[in-house]
Amino acid sequence: MAQTTEDLSYPGGLTRLFVEGAMSTSTTVELDEGQSHYLIHVMRAKVGQRLRLFNGRDGEWRATIHQISKRSVAVILEARTREQDKVPDLWLLLAPIKKTPLDYIVQKATELGVSRIQPVITRRTIVERVNLDRMRANAIEAAEQSERLSVPEIMAPVDLSKLLEAWDATRRLAFCDESRNAENAALAFAKDQAKSWAILTGPEGGFDPAERMLIVERPFALPLSLGPRIMRADTAALAALAVWQSTRGDWG
Repeated sequence: MAQTTEDLSYPGGLTRLFVEGAMSTSTTVELDEGQSHYLIHVMRAKVGQRLRLFNGRDGEWRATIHQISKRSVAVILEARTREQDKVPDLWLLLAPIKKTPLDYIVQKATELGVSRIQPVITRRTIVERVNLDRMRANAIEAAEQSERLSVPEIMAPVDLSKLLEAWDATRRLAFCDESRNAENAALAFAKDQAKSWAILTGPEGGFDPAERMLIVERPFALPLSLGPRIMRADTAALAALAVWQSTRGDWG
């Protein structure tokens, strides 16, 4: 196949992909089947074209396509273009909801800089199964497109009561509370000096009253209000993340 010196670009910039292996100068990386199919059949890649790779540990690297076969693509790492950075110590804990809104939440939470996404099973959770592979695929795609250098951890679902029992009290748990007595989220985030945070949102029907009391009685829990309107579960999750990032995160 003829060699070219062009960059492999899409309208937003130089194509970037997430890989699992370690990265260093002159290392050859075999892309997985899905990535190879994308480059060969969607991007019409050619030997010699350049792209960017990251693995969440070693920063971002410029790479050149070295070999293309019928179903695989191999690239050679040339130079690191960005050092590895850190995302804020922020988790999103959410009751699983329907497939399409959940896909959207994972994508946007990744763009908003969370470090972990944890499905939490509540009494009113209506989704019986959570596809963790699908969640991770959505997180990877969002990281690739948003210039993140890492992918948030995708955790296995856990029951709310078990989550609270095992909780590290040094991490503040902010939960989106529909009661009128909850504190304004922006004000609470701004004045609380905790370094590690998690935001908890409930299912479509909200938290069961007994569950709400179970959360409120924990000394590390912080009931928060997102304003006068009742939000859908997916809206509440992203609104809370945006408020936290604007007051305590890396937006400034």
